[in-house]
Amino acid sequence: MEPALVVAVLWMLFGGTHIGLATRRVRAALVARLGEGGFTALFSAVASVSFAAAIAYYAAHRSEGAPGLALAHVAVFRWTLMALTVTGIVLVSAGSVTYPGSPYDLFARTIRAPRGIERVTRHPFFVGVALFALAHALLATRLVGTVGFGSLALLAIAGARHQDAKLLARSGQPYADYLAATSAVPFAAVLAGRQRFVWRELALGALAAGLGIAAALRAVHESIFAHGGAWVIGTVIGSAAIFSWQSWRRARRVGRTSPRLAPSAR
Repeated sequence: MEPALVVAVLWMLFGGTHIGLATRRVRAALVARLGEGGFTALFSAVASVSFAAAIAYYAAHRSEGAPGLALAHVAVFRWTLMALTVTGIVLVSAGSVTYPGSPYDLFARTIRAPRGIERVTRHPFFVGVALFALAHALLATRLVGTVGFGSLALLAIAGARHQDAKLLARSGQPYADYLAATSAVPFAAVLAGRQRFVWRELALGALAAGLGIAAALRAVHESIFAHGGAWVIGTVIGSAAIFSWQSWRRARRVGRTSPRLAPSAR
Protein backbone atom coordinates (compact mmCIF):
# COMPACT_ATOMS: atom_id res chain seq x y z
CA MET A 1 0.00 0.00 0.00
CA GLU A 2 1.22 3.52 -0.77
CA PRO A 3 2.80 4.86 2.48
CA ALA A 4 1.16 8.26 1.93
CA LEU A 5 -2.30 6.67 2.22
CA VAL A 6 -1.44 4.92 5.48
CA VAL A 7 0.00 8.12 6.93
CA ALA A 8 -3.17 10.01 5.96
CA VAL A 9 -5.32 7.40 7.75
CA LEU A 10 -3.14 7.50 10.87
CA TRP A 11 -3.31 11.31 11.07
CA MET A 12 -7.09 11.14 10.54
CA LEU A 13 -7.25 8.70 13.47
CA PHE A 14 -5.21 11.03 15.67
CA GLY A 15 -7.18 14.13 14.65
CA GLY A 16 -10.57 12.43 14.83
CA THR A 17 -10.04 11.09 18.34
CA HIS A 18 -8.26 14.22 19.55
CA ILE A 19 -11.01 16.59 18.44
CA GLY A 20 -13.86 14.10 18.79
CA LEU A 21 -13.17 13.29 22.45
CA ALA A 22 -12.99 17.02 23.21
CA THR A 23 -16.39 17.89 21.75
CA ARG A 24 -18.82 19.09 24.42
CA ARG A 25 -21.31 16.23 24.20
CA VAL A 26 -18.75 13.42 24.11
CA ARG A 27 -16.59 15.00 26.79
CA ALA A 28 -19.56 15.58 29.10
CA ALA A 29 -20.68 11.95 28.75
CA LEU A 30 -17.20 10.61 29.47
CA VAL A 31 -16.65 12.95 32.43
CA ALA A 32 -19.99 11.85 33.90
CA ARG A 33 -18.85 8.22 33.69
CA LEU A 34 -15.12 8.51 34.40
CA GLY A 35 -14.77 11.75 36.32
CA GLU A 36 -12.55 14.67 35.31
CA GLY A 37 -9.35 12.81 36.17
CA GLY A 38 -10.45 9.68 34.36
CA PHE A 39 -11.37 11.61 31.23
CA THR A 40 -8.02 13.42 31.25
CA ALA A 41 -6.19 10.09 31.57
CA LEU A 42 -8.21 8.54 28.73
CA PHE A 43 -7.77 11.55 26.46
CA SER A 44 -4.02 11.67 27.11
CA ALA A 45 -3.60 7.93 26.51
CA VAL A 46 -5.53 7.93 23.23
CA ALA A 47 -3.72 11.04 21.99
CA SER A 48 -0.31 9.63 22.92
CA VAL A 49 -0.87 6.23 21.30
CA SER A 50 -2.39 7.59 18.08
CA PHE A 51 0.32 10.28 17.75
CA ALA A 52 3.08 7.73 18.38
CA ALA A 53 1.62 5.40 15.74
CA ALA A 54 1.55 8.16 13.10
CA ILE A 55 5.12 9.27 13.82
CA ALA A 56 6.52 5.74 14.05
CA TYR A 57 5.01 4.72 10.72
CA TYR A 58 6.24 7.88 9.01
CA ALA A 59 9.72 7.40 10.46
CA ALA A 60 9.87 3.85 9.06
CA HIS A 61 8.54 4.74 5.58
CA ARG A 62 9.59 8.35 5.02
CA SER A 63 11.91 7.42 2.13
CA GLU A 64 9.41 5.22 0.29
CA GLY A 65 6.64 5.72 -2.25
CA ALA A 66 5.93 8.34 -4.88
CA PRO A 67 7.95 11.57 -5.11
CA GLY A 68 6.76 14.73 -3.38
CA LEU A 69 6.77 18.37 -4.42
CA ALA A 70 10.41 18.88 -3.35
CA LEU A 71 10.29 22.67 -3.65
CA ALA A 72 13.62 22.80 -1.83
CA HIS A 73 15.21 22.44 -5.26
CA VAL A 74 13.92 25.92 -6.18
CA ALA A 75 16.01 28.53 -4.35
CA VAL A 76 13.31 31.18 -3.91
CA PHE A 77 10.87 28.60 -2.50
CA ARG A 78 13.52 26.95 -0.34
CA TRP A 79 14.44 30.11 1.55
CA THR A 80 10.84 31.28 1.84
CA LEU A 81 9.69 27.95 3.23
CA MET A 82 12.65 27.76 5.60
CA ALA A 83 11.66 31.20 6.92
CA LEU A 84 8.10 29.91 7.46
CA THR A 85 9.52 26.91 9.30
CA VAL A 86 11.53 29.10 11.69
CA THR A 87 8.54 31.41 12.21
CA GLY A 88 6.38 28.41 13.03
CA ILE A 89 8.85 27.07 15.60
CA VAL A 90 9.13 30.50 17.26
CA LEU A 91 5.32 30.76 17.50
CA VAL A 92 5.07 27.25 18.96
CA SER A 93 7.68 28.19 21.57
CA ALA A 94 5.87 31.41 22.46
CA GLY A 95 2.48 29.72 22.55
CA SER A 96 3.76 26.93 24.80
CA VAL A 97 5.29 29.30 27.34
CA THR A 98 2.25 31.60 27.47
CA TYR A 99 -0.29 28.74 27.60
CA PRO A 100 -0.75 28.68 31.41
CA GLY A 101 -3.38 31.28 32.27
CA SER A 102 -4.40 31.86 28.66
CA PRO A 103 -8.04 31.40 27.56
CA TYR A 104 -7.00 27.98 26.21
CA ASP A 105 -5.51 26.77 29.48
CA LEU A 106 -7.27 23.50 30.34
CA PHE A 107 -7.57 24.57 33.98
CA ALA A 108 -8.39 28.25 33.40
CA ARG A 109 -11.81 29.48 34.45
CA THR A 110 -11.78 33.06 33.15
CA ILE A 111 -11.22 34.81 29.82
CA ARG A 112 -8.69 37.60 30.23
CA ALA A 113 -7.88 40.34 27.73
CA PRO A 114 -5.44 39.39 24.96
CA ARG A 115 -1.82 40.23 25.66
CA GLY A 116 1.65 39.51 24.30
CA ILE A 117 1.77 37.09 21.40
CA GLU A 118 -2.05 36.77 21.52
CA ARG A 119 -2.24 40.26 20.06
CA VAL A 120 -0.43 38.88 16.99
CA THR A 121 -2.43 35.65 16.78
CA ARG A 122 -4.80 34.20 19.34
CA HIS A 123 -3.55 30.71 18.45
CA PRO A 124 0.27 30.97 18.45
CA PHE A 125 0.74 27.25 19.02
CA PHE A 126 -1.71 26.06 16.37
CA VAL A 127 -0.63 28.68 13.83
CA GLY A 128 3.02 27.83 14.49
CA VAL A 129 2.38 24.13 13.90
CA ALA A 130 0.40 24.92 10.73
CA LEU A 131 3.19 27.11 9.28
CA PHE A 132 5.90 24.58 10.18
CA ALA A 133 3.92 21.65 8.77
CA LEU A 134 2.82 23.45 5.58
CA ALA A 135 6.40 24.45 4.81
CA HIS A 136 7.58 20.86 5.26
CA ALA A 137 4.73 19.52 3.13
CA LEU A 138 5.97 21.67 0.24
CA LEU A 139 9.64 20.85 0.87
CA ALA A 140 9.13 17.08 1.19
CA THR A 141 10.89 14.94 -1.41
CA ARG A 142 8.38 12.08 -0.99
CA LEU A 143 4.59 12.08 -1.20
CA VAL A 144 4.41 10.45 2.22
CA GLY A 145 6.03 13.58 3.64
CA THR A 146 3.75 15.92 1.70
CA VAL A 147 0.67 14.06 2.92
CA GLY A 148 1.96 13.61 6.47
CA PHE A 149 2.91 17.21 7.07
CA GLY A 150 -0.07 18.49 5.08
CA SER A 151 -2.36 16.45 7.33
CA LEU A 152 -0.67 17.93 10.39
CA ALA A 153 -1.22 21.46 9.05
CA LEU A 154 -4.92 20.75 8.44
CA LEU A 155 -5.30 19.29 11.93
CA ALA A 156 -3.73 22.40 13.47
CA ILE A 157 -6.14 24.66 11.59
CA ALA A 158 -9.10 22.45 12.49
CA GLY A 159 -7.95 22.38 16.11
CA ALA A 160 -7.88 26.17 16.30
CA ARG A 161 -11.39 26.47 14.85
CA HIS A 162 -12.71 23.75 17.15
CA GLN A 163 -11.19 25.43 20.19
CA ASP A 164 -12.77 28.77 19.25
CA ALA A 165 -16.20 27.18 18.82
CA LYS A 166 -15.93 25.23 22.08
CA LEU A 167 -14.86 28.22 24.15
CA LEU A 168 -17.47 30.47 22.57
CA ALA A 169 -20.19 27.98 23.51
CA ARG A 170 -18.81 27.56 27.04
CA SER A 171 -17.89 31.15 27.93
CA GLY A 172 -20.31 33.18 25.81
CA GLN A 173 -19.85 36.94 25.53
CA PRO A 174 -16.41 37.16 27.23
CA TYR A 175 -14.92 34.88 24.59
CA ALA A 176 -16.92 36.58 21.83
CA ASP A 177 -15.23 39.82 22.87
CA TYR A 178 -11.86 38.04 22.84
CA LEU A 179 -12.54 36.77 19.31
CA ALA A 180 -13.55 40.24 18.15
CA ALA A 181 -10.31 41.75 19.44
CA THR A 182 -7.96 39.12 18.02
CA SER A 183 -7.28 37.12 14.87
CA ALA A 184 -6.05 33.64 14.06
CA VAL A 185 -4.09 34.93 11.05
CA PRO A 186 -0.95 36.66 12.39
CA PHE A 187 -1.21 40.47 12.54
CA ALA A 188 -4.65 40.52 10.84
CA ALA A 189 -6.32 42.13 13.88
CA VAL A 190 -3.45 44.62 14.24
CA LEU A 191 -3.67 45.66 10.58
CA ALA A 192 -7.46 45.92 10.86
CA GLY A 193 -7.16 48.28 13.83
CA ARG A 194 -8.85 45.88 16.24
CA GLN A 195 -5.65 45.25 18.18
CA ARG A 196 -2.32 46.91 18.85
CA PHE A 197 1.16 45.45 18.99
CA VAL A 198 2.92 45.86 22.36
CA TRP A 199 6.61 44.92 22.34
CA ARG A 200 7.03 44.97 26.13
CA GLU A 201 4.39 42.25 26.57
CA LEU A 202 6.20 39.73 24.38
CA ALA A 203 7.94 36.80 26.06
CA LEU A 204 11.31 37.59 24.50
CA GLY A 205 12.94 34.61 26.18
CA ALA A 206 10.45 32.26 24.56
CA LEU A 207 10.99 33.87 21.15
CA ALA A 208 14.77 33.55 21.54
CA ALA A 209 14.35 29.95 22.66
CA GLY A 210 12.33 29.29 19.51
CA LEU A 211 15.18 30.56 17.36
CA GLY A 212 17.61 28.37 19.30
CA ILE A 213 15.36 25.33 18.87
CA ALA A 214 15.10 26.00 15.13
CA ALA A 215 18.90 26.15 14.84
CA ALA A 216 19.31 22.96 16.88
CA LEU A 217 16.74 21.09 14.79
CA ARG A 218 18.49 22.17 11.63
CA ALA A 219 21.79 20.84 12.96
CA VAL A 220 20.32 17.38 13.67
CA HIS A 221 17.82 17.40 10.81
CA GLU A 222 19.00 14.13 9.25
CA SER A 223 18.55 12.14 12.46
CA ILE A 224 15.33 13.62 13.85
CA PHE A 225 13.28 10.55 12.88
CA ALA A 226 15.96 8.00 13.79
CA HIS A 227 15.08 5.05 16.06
CA GLY A 228 11.51 4.90 14.80
CA GLY A 229 10.81 8.53 15.62
CA ALA A 230 11.38 7.92 19.34
CA TRP A 231 12.96 11.35 19.84
CA VAL A 232 9.97 13.15 18.28
CA ILE A 233 7.44 11.02 20.14
CA GLY A 234 9.13 11.43 23.50
CA THR A 235 9.71 15.17 23.11
CA VAL A 236 6.15 16.01 22.03
CA ILE A 237 4.37 13.81 24.58
CA GLY A 238 6.76 14.80 27.36
CA SER A 239 6.39 18.51 26.60
CA ALA A 240 2.58 18.22 26.59
CA ALA A 241 2.71 16.52 29.99
CA ILE A 242 5.01 19.20 31.42
CA PHE A 243 2.87 22.11 30.23
CA SER A 244 -0.31 20.43 31.50
CA TRP A 245 1.34 19.92 34.89
CA GLN A 246 2.42 23.57 35.01
CA SER A 247 -1.10 24.66 34.12
CA TRP A 248 -2.56 22.45 36.87
CA ARG A 249 -0.11 23.81 39.44
CA ARG A 250 -0.94 27.38 38.46
CA ALA A 251 -4.67 26.68 38.76
CA ARG A 252 -4.18 25.23 42.26
CA ARG A 253 -2.03 28.19 43.32
CA VAL A 254 -4.57 30.71 42.02
CA GLY A 255 -7.38 28.77 43.66
CA ARG A 256 -5.65 28.87 47.04
CA THR A 257 -4.76 32.55 46.92
CA SER A 258 -7.80 34.14 45.25
CA PRO A 259 -10.14 34.01 48.32
CA ARG A 260 -7.58 35.98 50.33
CA LEU A 261 -7.39 38.76 47.76
CA ALA A 262 -10.67 40.31 48.85
CA PRO A 263 -11.46 39.40 52.46
CA SER A 264 -13.89 42.34 52.78
CA ALA A 265 -16.14 40.76 50.17
CA ARG A 266 -17.10 37.86 52.47
